Amino acid sequence: MAPQPEILTRKVYAEALPEPVDVKKAQEIIFQPNEGPQTDFLASGEQEVLYGGAAGGGKSFAMVADPVRYFNNPASQMLLVRRSTEELRELISVSKQLYPKAIPGIKFSERDKTWKAPGGATLWMSFLERDEDLTRYQGQAFNWIGFDELTQWPSSSAWDYMRSRLRTADKALPTGMRATTNPGGRGHGWVKKMFIDPAPYNTSFWAKENETGDVMKWPSSSKFAVKKGIVGDPMFKRRFIPANLMDNPYLSEDGMYEANLLSLPEVQRRQLLEGDWSVSDGAAFSEFNTGLHVVEPYDIPKDWAKFRACDYGYGSMTAVLWLAVAPDEQIVVYRELYVNKTTAQDLADMILQIEKGERIRYGVLDSSLWHNRGDTGPSLAEQMINKGCRWRPSDRSKGSRIAGKNELHRRLQVDEFTGQPRIVFFNTCRNIISELPSLPLDKNNLEDVDTKSPIDHGYDALRYGLMTRPRSSLWDYDPDKQNNGFQASDPTFGY
Repeated sequence: MAPQPEILTRKVYAEALPEPVDVKKAQEIIFQPNEGPQTDFLASGEQEVLYGGAAGGGKSFAMVADPVRYFNNPASQMLLVRRSTEELRELISVSKQLYPKAIPGIKFSERDKTWKAPGGATLWMSFLERDEDLTRYQGQAFNWIGFDELTQWPSSSAWDYMRSRLRTADKALPTGMRATTNPGGRGHGWVKKMFIDPAPYNTSFWAKENETGDVMKWPSSSKFAVKKGIVGDPMFKRRFIPANLMDNPYLSEDGMYEANLLSLPEVQRRQLLEGDWSVSDGAAFSEFNTGLHVVEPYDIPKDWAKFRACDYGYGSMTAVLWLAVAPDEQIVVYRELYVNKTTAQDLADMILQIEKGERIRYGVLDSSLWHNRGDTGPSLAEQMINKGCRWRPSDRSKGSRIAGKNELHRRLQVDEFTGQPRIVFFNTCRNIISELPSLPLDKNNLEDVDTKSPIDHGYDALRYGLMTRPRSSLWDYDPDKQNNGFQASDPTFGY
């Protein structure tokens, strides 16, 4: 009896189906994962993950190996980008060396720069050099997006925009973004703030807003959040997975590569060999060292002089720092407050609430806040002072910026008599600790920091505070003798 047509059809269809990709085997061929960070990266389930740190940790191999997990799903459409076309060629070359060995039947289209897995999944390899290039991806949808060498992007705009391209019609297909990088590069600051500062290494944490540092939460305007009852809940998680030279089996046994890294200048050596995020290229304060200048919080003795300093901004950030002076004249930055879109009066209320029961000897505030700017009403400084939050004007005379920067350099040095740095920060002051090592120098004036830097609010507040000649004894400080270019008529009340 001849076979039925239906049976023949099923047989032909079955023979036409490609063999599924052995994901684990393919990733092992590409990446040779062990029980270290490679395994953590390939198994990570957070929506946004950064892998990297020291040079030689196998970052490019990681970016090629990670999307393999979705190669068996025909609905999977993925994108892997580099900053420039020249850098993209290098990444494509790596993928050509590895994919054909690990995945039989995979094909690459030179015209589209796209890999197509046997099961139908696609991986487009492209570039994203300028913000204008984002239009290339309008209307596109991807379940996986990868950025290789993330700090090459000077701002987070590309990363944030591409998050809007992250979607899929297949509910069983997870979505996520992955990135690799070394410390350093033009984008060092924003990458550090987004992935490194919020939590200890290799720890999941809820994603935070770039500007405010607040956890991203589902708004009441979201129909999905209302339907699911998750209004006010955190939205998604991030994670940073560190890597080092020893994680790369090809280079860890080659002492010459390590010798090359050891021979680099200090900043580059700390970045590329040690994976140190506390220093950046062209940093204004490269001597800042978290191991030296950051300490565990402790109870400040009541007899230590305490004062506060503030750099105010409504549309940008407002930074308030609280400082104490130890008997050996060491400055201790023990508290911080970072807010935005906060009025002067509301800020005064917040400060007074925080300081309740605490003796603050004085406060120093940006002297420009005493300017009425053509208004007939009270200045912003007066609005806070009238609330009971008293201030003195900061030094903004000619040369004060340079003098303030030099004073911070002096404070960051180790005192030859005490053996301790002249300034330390409680590790709870995460924003100022993040800002200082990332502040860039002004390319046109190497004696000053870049005044256009978006992360200088805490630094300005710190500079104002240090230039008040703080002393451990109140009697060593005479505000009437301060020549700051803006003399308040009443040195006690500040106006």
